[in-house]
Amino acid sequence: MNILDIQKEILADHVFFSEHAVRQMAKRNIDDNEVVESLLSGEIIEEYPDDKYSPSCLIFGETKAKRPLHVVCSLPPRVRIITVYQPNPDEWIDNRRRIK
Repeated sequence: MNILDIQKEILADHVFFSEHAVRQMAKRNIDDNEVVESLLSGEIIEEYPDDKYSPSCLIFGETKAKRPLHVVCSLPPRVRIITVYQPNPDEWIDNRRRIK
């Protein structure tokens, strides 16, 4: 998976939010604009080539307000947002590496 391909699809508005993602975003007070901002500034930090439905990845990015977000998404045929959350500092180093 390539972050530039994901960002290109985001800019073309080829994005779909799964029901799970929408529920988690509401629960965590994250709006869709923040997700887009974080994806456009983001980097792939983990890849899941054997994910349940299709290959996916974990992206770390920040909103324009500097809120760190993790977004799990898949591509193709369009960017499918699977879940979104704010990384827990007790579980992540610099929001990029899991604490073992």
